[in-house]
Amino acid sequence: MGIVYTFDDASDEIISPKNVISEIDNFPELIISVFSQKFNDLLLNTVEVNKIDEMTGGRKIPIYKFVYDGKEIGFYHTLLGGSASGALLEEVIAKGGKKILFFGSCGSLDKEITAGHLIIPVEAYRDEGTSYHYAPASDYIKICSAEKLSQIFSLLKVPYIKTKTWTTDSFYRETQKNAEARKNDGCKVVEMECASIMAVGQFRGIDVYQFLYAADCLDESVWDKRILGNMPNTMREKLLKIALETAIRL
Repeated sequence: MGIVYTFDDASDEIISPKNVISEIDNFPELIISVFSQKFNDLLLNTVEVNKIDEMTGGRKIPIYKFVYDGKEIGFYHTLLGGSASGALLEEVIAKGGKKILFFGSCGSLDKEITAGHLIIPVEAYRDEGTSYHYAPASDYIKICSAEKLSQIFSLLKVPYIKTKTWTTDSFYRETQKNAEARKNDGCKVVEMECASIMAVGQFRGIDVYQFLYAADCLDESVWDKRILGNMPNTMREKLLKIALETAIRL
């Protein structure tokens, strides 16, 4: 039996999140999570937050709570990669999170279609390890929350596309051959967390949402860095506003 056939729903977990994480009274059910330190800092400077808890992922990771347009929202800066972000998601769910919205950057595999649009993944290619512990083996995991997110974007008049995404856990091994294979299979973007966090959320029966913005481009003979690590402040502010307006409609 191959290594991807590790999903086991026939025996109990040795360490359950509830063994090490206590549910918190009045923990916000609605959560926003970002992958970028700059988005983290922007939000902390935009709204008035209260620190309500913290997690440890090699460093202390605060969880905040704030009110936006009359709704209580939790917020934390997650870690990069499916294994790390999936583990922190487990902890947030155990604390009381019910609806979690992630947003972050991705690499474009199609330089034309993603220009000027946000991206809503509808299926994620499982080129990572975490998802195989939460769902039976398959090439893709379907993202059940994509339709609701697209309805909200349409309501907000946010330009977007829906597409398959390639979730990899090896940023420095996105080879040209593999990129071409994923493009031919219908993936227009590549990132490092979607398949993992969706598998965790669906296994736990929690609504997990994610939208992406294309930062760099892999659809050339030479990698185009574009705005990766150097996004204009006005764009960052606009994306945060979209995330906030989206969250309160989930």
